[in-house]
Amino acid sequence: MTRTALVTGGASGIGLATARRLGVDGARVVLVDRRPVAGVAAARLLVSEGVDATFIEGDVASESSVRSFDVIAFGAYFCAREVARAMVAASAPGVIVNVSSINSTRGLVSSSSYNAAKGAVDQLTRCLALELADHGIRVNAVAPGFVDTPMSVVDGVDELQTPAFRSVYVEGGRIPLRRAAQPAEIASVIAFLAGPDASYLCGAVLPVDGGLSVTF
Repeated sequence: MTRTALVTGGASGIGLATARRLGVDGARVVLVDRRPVAGVAAARLLVSEGVDATFIEGDVASESSVRSFDVIAFGAYFCAREVARAMVAASAPGVIVNVSSINSTRGLVSSSSYNAAKGAVDQLTRCLALELADHGIRVNAVAPGFVDTPMSVVDGVDELQTPAFRSVYVEGGRIPLRRAAQPAEIASVIAFLAGPDASYLCGAVLPVDGGLSVTF
């Protein structure tokens, strides 16, 4: 039976890379994004690559519309809630993989909202894993470090190309692998968590950061 993968934020970055990887692995992929033009373009691109992909416009943050900070914590909660309800109602086992961050367990100046929200995603992952295990639903999360995506560009500046980033994280070895991740590298771990080889992982939050969290 063909698996169906619902990928939020699927129009670009880690979401698009994840949709591509899951599609290549044989899943029917449904992209969800609040940017319809980008979402349709992403789905068409995947189809041209041989992936069974469709697009649904949607804001995962709320039943109504809430502030961007809420997308992280509430978006993960609302999506997991609805997907879990559908799986339980259909008596269908499945997998939920949340995207957290290594910042979820660290303090960082000017990042209180983001870090707190990612911490909430970690706890949501652990609690849902306990609540849904008896239904055959595994819940885990991936926690990336720096990733080369459009989100790296802030006010027209790519943080991964700044002298400060290269000095501290690359030449300075703060990231032992001395580079940021590519979206496909995060997607491959998500695909692992979503697949049968991770059948005994439950409530895990896996850092995928090139060793950055080890150096903190």
